[in-house]
Amino acid sequence: MRALLVSLAFPNQKKEDLRESLEELKELVKAVDGKVLGYVVQKRTSPDGRFYIGAGKVEEIREILEGISADTVVFNGFLSPSQIHHLEGALKVKVLDKADLVLEIFSRRVRSKTAKLQVELARLELELPRLYGKGKELSRLGGGVGTRGPGEQEAEVRKRWIKRRIQQIKEELEEVKRQRKEQRKSRERLSADKKLIKVALVGYTNVGKSSLMQALTGKETFVADMPFATLDTKTSGMNLSQDIRLLITDTVGFIRDLPHELIESFKATLEELQESDILLHVVDISDRKWLEKVKVVKKVLSELGVDEKPTIYVFNKADKVVEKEEDTELLTEPAFLSEKSVVISVKKGWGLRKLTDVIRQTAEELTEVGR
Repeated sequence: MRALLVSLAFPNQKKEDLRESLEELKELVKAVDGKVLGYVVQKRTSPDGRFYIGAGKVEEIREILEGISADTVVFNGFLSPSQIHHLEGALKVKVLDKADLVLEIFSRRVRSKTAKLQVELARLELELPRLYGKGKELSRLGGGVGTRGPGEQEAEVRKRWIKRRIQQIKEELEEVKRQRKEQRKSRERLSADKKLIKVALVGYTNVGKSSLMQALTGKETFVADMPFATLDTKTSGMNLSQDIRLLITDTVGFIRDLPHELIESFKATLEELQESDILLHVVDISDRKWLEKVKVVKKVLSELGVDEKPTIYVFNKADKVVEKEEDTELLTEPAFLSEKSVVISVKKGWGLRKLTDVIRQTAEELTEVGR
């Protein structure tokens, strides 16, 4: 993929926020082995209903595409089916939006059967509305007056198949939920001699959740410096004390404006959050935009109805900000949050004992309430 990035700049949007958003989009393109050749920004008060960008800008982009030999245009937003249809007709190249990129990354990286089903569901729910209207366009290739052309028949067949497959996947995911519920009951029976506390790691993508899970549990997990390194939910156990055992679950990271289809289709995975007793909200303390990203995650947690759970903010990557562990005490970022917080560096091993102590304290508070 040789891509040109296109974004709208709205009146109240700061230049720094726009640049950050384009950098994030660039990382998503790189994650699907694409190369970004440049970007185009248009100032508008709102997206154009037909092309998302203005008609004049479409012509400008078409000329740029010819000059740089790009084969794909990636929009920094979410396009309607009709906008994609009109843009591809005018630009004569593949047109993708943010949802397409995220889904492509997910489809390449998921391993478990459940995650594959969830990604397939999201893809089909994205494709279905894009098929409407395509049949008439394709039917111009053949068919007489008053008859359905081959393209229209093909589109109708595809729509019916997608609807059946969506229903089938939803039924399979319901069965997965049932099986997980039984597995949780079995784990609780096996830990009858200990109080079982469920901890879920949440946070923006690429903040170090998987590294933290590996550091806490000692269990090997895939760790990489890239968006959405973790897509399959993983759970590992560790004994916190003689009478408390933790079950720690790593979850998929979030990004700005996570596509609605993904939030819906991943509810079977994110259900682990609803079952959790404590949330570890991992934050990259070296990221200048960390507070905005905390807000993104909290918004999704609110949509899932888990934002009221006991939360410990874990400020990771402190080694990028200070040189010595004792200097982490000078960092003021945790003061911006009223909940419990710990500054750590998984890479250097800083603050992990303190984090374990705070988790233990929170778990003990929960067990006292439960008595």
